[in-house]
Amino acid sequence: MEINPQQIQDRARDIQQRIVPQIDEARRNLVDFNTRAVSFIRANPGTCLIGAIAVGFFVGRLASRR
Repeated sequence: MEINPQQIQDRARDIQQRIVPQIDEARRNLVDFNTRAVSFIRANPGTCLIGAIAVGFFVGRLASRR
């Protein structure tokens, strides 16, 4: 089996053309999610603080079990 450099380049270019749009969409989704999360936290700081304390408590309880 002989390796053809041109075939490898074409295959890599094809993969890149299919993956780059998916990465860009994922990036946009993450930015949107981050914006919504920050807005929610700013609008409800007390609720978020209580939630963070509760999650920390439960994680600490789970981590301390042996």
